[in-house]
Amino acid sequence: MQRHKVIFHVDELGKWKLVLKNVSNLLEAVDINKCSIEILANSEAVKFYVSNFNSDINVMENLNSNGVKFVACNNALIANKIKKEDLNYFIEVVPVGVLELVIKQSEGYAYIKP
Repeated sequence: MQRHKVIFHVDELGKWKLVLKNVSNLLEAVDINKCSIEILANSEAVKFYVSNFNSDINVMENLNSNGVKFVACNNALIANKIKKEDLNYFIEVVPVGVLELVIKQSEGYAYIKP
């Protein structure tokens, strides 16, 4: 059984709508049970994960309930003075975002940066 593995990388706040639409479109095209999707935010894009900042929380919660993993770079959180407790509840934090990209690509994840 072919399993699709994809990591979306977003580092600009202005790219979030496009990323969420790309992921939604992908989920419509594949069997959710045969797909692993992660969205990694670093740089200024981590601001989108702050619960009182985000107007697309419903879209994100729906994607998360369909198995999409949302990840934030801890270095970017520190640089943007964001505390982990200020993030939406389903956001996972990794120590170094670029290392997460390296790991996922070495595991065969397709890399997409809208």
